[in-house]
Amino acid sequence: MDRTTELLPGTLDLLILKAVSIGPLHGYGVLLRIQQISKEVLKIQQGSLYPALYRLEARGLITSKWGESENKRKAKYYSLTAAGRKRLRAEREDWTRFAAAIADALSA
Repeated sequence: MDRTTELLPGTLDLLILKAVSIGPLHGYGVLLRIQQISKEVLKIQQGSLYPALYRLEARGLITSKWGESENKRKAKYYSLTAAGRKRLRAEREDWTRFAAAIADALSA
């Protein structure tokens, strides 16, 4: 059975920050990286990804520059900024605490 999992608000931003923290990626590469690091559980739609990328860039958490993709096409590559790295650390701590609280509640 194919189930889709809806992300909590803000989770996509956190996943994008994590994906680009590993190294610069173009938009489609971000999608693939999220799938890879989630062991194929999370599949992000392009219609959700690109507005999130633009939002994160406007907030100064990621930066972009044009480059050439693996298939020789022009592509925008996204990288984490210092502010993005700081935000990723804080969000990761909050998420870990939140997930532990939910797990505790469900196992009670």
